[in-house]
Amino acid sequence: MASPPTEEFGRNASPTDRSGRHGFARLEAFWQRMTEGITVQALWSQFVADARAGYDFYSRDVDWEEMRGQSRLRRGVALCRAFFWAMMMKLSPARRVVLLIALASGVLALFTARVEVSNGRAIVEGPNNGLAVLISVAGLLLVLALELSDRVIMKRDLEIAREIQQWLVPGSPPQFPGLDIAFTTRPANTVGGDFYDAFVRQSGPAGEAERLLVVVADVAGKSVPAALLMATFQASLRTLAAAPATLSELVSGMNSYSYEHSLRGLRFTTAFFAELDPPSHSLAYVRAGHNPPIIRRANGRVEWLDQGTLPLGIKAGEDFSATTVPLAPGDQLVIFSDGLIEAEASSHEQYGEERLLAAVMAAPAQTAAETLKGLMSRLDSFVGLTRQHDDVTLVIVRAT
Repeated sequence: MASPPTEEFGRNASPTDRSGRHGFARLEAFWQRMTEGITVQALWSQFVADARAGYDFYSRDVDWEEMRGQSRLRRGVALCRAFFWAMMMKLSPARRVVLLIALASGVLALFTARVEVSNGRAIVEGPNNGLAVLISVAGLLLVLALELSDRVIMKRDLEIAREIQQWLVPGSPPQFPGLDIAFTTRPANTVGGDFYDAFVRQSGPAGEAERLLVVVADVAGKSVPAALLMATFQASLRTLAAAPATLSELVSGMNSYSYEHSLRGLRFTTAFFAELDPPSHSLAYVRAGHNPPIIRRANGRVEWLDQGTLPLGIKAGEDFSATTVPLAPGDQLVIFSDGLIEAEASSHEQYGEERLLAAVMAAPAQTAAETLKGLMSRLDSFVGLTRQHDDVTLVIVRAT
């Protein structure tokens, strides 16, 4: 049997050819390791998204009014200076000094260098030039290493916080007769301030039929502070829901707790509470400053649940009267956080309620999980590789 061409080539190839192929293989393996198999186009899109996010982050510290009316050159110089100090002041004082020494050494190496051309080759010479370059590179690498270590340690702590946060929300939808439920959440950072829960409770005296309580909430803010408040929200909700109380009484109790811990309204929470009773084909809800959910009827008609009050924690003694609407078999309830409709594409255009409404109307009669997958797929297609800037939560409840 004839040997495969590749094997024959490998045996007959010269040492130089084999060395070249091995070198190329090592280079390809190195590139795969560095890029994790991501295509060049995806890498560039990721870099653009990171650069845009970095620009938005540092531009918050830029005094744009000071640059108004300046010439293009002066404005460019002022912008570079403003961004330099915005980045510099994010470092600790010790790291600022190291970075300044590194930059000064780099400038010294640049201005003390002397370029000579000999036999068509450029030769860079200069007093202490090599030492200055060494100090500059070493200083930059040192600051980078210190910042990277901080980032890794913080990421590890945030991953632990994320695991704890995931314990506080249901991992799978509850099984409740007459209802099909699906949900998902995507924090903008490692941890987020969005909250959702669904569990069975008894809202009346003993012996009364149990109902399913579905809650979606959004704590003001992002990352760790919002996540901590979300944890206290979940603990309060479970405690208050264990006692027999109407939906209005439950929400009023949540508002009292939120008001006591809202720092005078700075840490308010928007929330949507829904109590579903399939045997009576009814849905009672309280919308506390949250985005109005959508009901897609079995006949294709769409309704917004827009009756609402102030967010939790804004005003003590707020009236949280519940509104009741029918929920017949085939109807779907779509509850979402503002991170969904405020998601942005690379053009900074927001997804918006109109696109969400069109997606809900276009969804055929199907399971809650299939509807959830279709809505998130449309959102992902719109956003592309743009970095997420707010938590996204979506809950689908379908009456069967």
